[in-house]
Order: sequence, then structure tokens, then C-alpha cells
Amino acid sequence: MFSLFLQDAWKVLVYSLVLGAGLPVAYALGVRALAMGGARGGPGTSAPDAATVVRRSPVGTFLATVCFLVVLGGVALGLTYVIASGQGKVLSFDHVYPTLVPKS
Repeated sequence: MFSLFLQDAWKVLVYSLVLGAGLPVAYALGVRALAMGGARGGPGTSAPDAATVVRRSPVGTFLATVCFLVVLGGVALGLTYVIASGQGKVLSFDHVYPTLVPKS
């Protein structure tokens, strides 16, 4: 009985870390990746307060896109789980992709 409790407690811990902290961390990493880039001054300017042009790094933009897609996927998966349970179905991962199957 106690081993069953510990088995379920580990599942709750893993899910809470992935969904409760993982998605906000992925979003924060995406925002940070968008900020990657260097500031370059305008032509002929040497003053630090001169108008600067910030160009985003292509690597940072790619990483931000990946992070935001992970967050959107997690949100979509969560909404699918909630909607499926309201319709009397469950979300199954028997195949590689999630499918909705009737409750058995």
C-alpha cells in the first residue's frame, strides 16, 4: 500500500516539475533568447548614448521559436486533456502522437 502511494507521489512530483515549472522556464528562456544580439551604433557615432541599432541573432530567434513552440504544445496538450475528460474520453499515448480514446 505504501509503495503504491510512493509510486503515485513520484508521478505527481514529475508532472508538477515539468508542467508547473518547466513551461514557465521554457517561456523565460525563449524571451531571453530573443534578447540575444549585439548593439551597434549608428554610422560615425562614438558616444554610448547615440542611437543604437539592435540586430537579433538568428540563433537566438531560432531558439526562442523552439521554446515558444514547446510552450504552445504544452498548453494545447493540457487543453486537449481537459476537453477530452469532459467528453468522456481519455488522452492516450499508445502511439507516438496523442490520441483521444473512449474511457474503458
